[in-house]
Amino acid sequence: MLKLLPSRSHSAPRLLVAVLAVVGLAAAACGSEDTPVEYLGDGSLGTVEVAPGEAVQIRSVYTNPGDIALLGNSAEKAIVFAVEDYGTIHGFDVNLGVGLDDMCSPEGGMITGSLVIAEGDVVGVVGTNCSAAAAEASPLLTSAGLVLISPSNTAPSLTSDLAGNEGGSHFPGYYRTAHNDLIQGEAVAHFLYGEGVSSAAVVHDGGPYTMGLATAFSDAFEEHGGVITGTWEVDRKDEDLVPVLTEIAEGEPEALFFPIFFPTGGFLVEQAAEMPAFADTVLAAADGLLSDQFLSLPETEGMFVSGPDARLGDNTNQSTGVSAPQLKARLEEVEGQPPTNAFWGHAYDATVLLLDAVTAASYIRAEDSTLVIDRAGLREYLDNLSGFHGVSGILACDEFGDCGASRVVIHEHLDSTDTEATRQSVVFEAGPDDRQTRESLTGH
Repeated sequence: MLKLLPSRSHSAPRLLVAVLAVVGLAAAACGSEDTPVEYLGDGSLGTVEVAPGEAVQIRSVYTNPGDIALLGNSAEKAIVFAVEDYGTIHGFDVNLGVGLDDMCSPEGGMITGSLVIAEGDVVGVVGTNCSAAAAEASPLLTSAGLVLISPSNTAPSLTSDLAGNEGGSHFPGYYRTAHNDLIQGEAVAHFLYGEGVSSAAVVHDGGPYTMGLATAFSDAFEEHGGVITGTWEVDRKDEDLVPVLTEIAEGEPEALFFPIFFPTGGFLVEQAAEMPAFADTVLAAADGLLSDQFLSLPETEGMFVSGPDARLGDNTNQSTGVSAPQLKARLEEVEGQPPTNAFWGHAYDATVLLLDAVTAASYIRAEDSTLVIDRAGLREYLDNLSGFHGVSGILACDEFGDCGASRVVIHEHLDSTDTEATRQSVVFEAGPDDRQTRESLTGH
């Protein structure tokens, strides 16, 4: 069958969706095998065929049980809403299946990746939540020809160093709508040094997210002229952090940066509060602890927490027409509270991008009305994405899969009884176009 390649510009995917749908339906109506069909892909990764009456298969992978379940709750619902809002692809329903749990671990990534591949007809996955899971899931899924697009992975190793060098865990077919933590690490370093902090200690848990962010912070802080008094690795199962805190205190750091998860981060602030050596130490954490579970602890008051910029204003996803306020209101209605993590907009956009990619890489075969999806076409669509208006901002994918709007902010946490106020309290912001950061209008 003759294939006509569309334009390389994908700044208006929904228009392309409409064009492709019309072309595909026209081909089916003509019933001619010689009718040209426009779609992306060259067949190099194989195709998936969806028979009439069947559904396009995509899957989602997020963190569900335990103390870090809040990483997945709002993202899970945003993914479901995106599928509902998007509707059919060339008249075919989309089946999201049952959400899979990545357990925020390498093992979880390997298990979920294997389960998806075993299904055989899944074309793409929205996930994972955690970089540790993606490091194992990505090579499995992408080598099988699938697309993996994450709303919240931030480890630089999964994409690049933002200077043209591929990350050690990058695989073609991996994308994300979240920021690259080189931006977040530099923002925290710049902010603390600008606040007069000249020395800092760092704690991570050895995972790609926490260690990558710790390294990004340390490198940037030293470039500014600051001194890293030491770096400590803790186990995510540790509950007694007094021995580590005692060692840290010996270096007398003016700040302690700990980009780790709950509950470990909770144990750290509670136990540090009981040690006189940390009475005047500036505490700073990252988006892994930007949750109500952590911020509700009285000991967290006065600290700084970085994460994605959730001040989304009236941002609207151009493919579904759903705005940030509309999506947030829906999440609040079903959850009974504001979104429980900062990546709900990113999850919605990641899902829509995957569905737009499937639409652009598929056509209806005239002779039997089967939907044919070209796996390579999904990557072609995403590789060329630019100027896409999403709930989380304007998205564009670079050659290593960084697609996010990528602005990060630092919150000053003043009241453990009002965590929503903290999410709206921004004292610093930075983005990919100003790697050395720019301060917000708050005077910091």
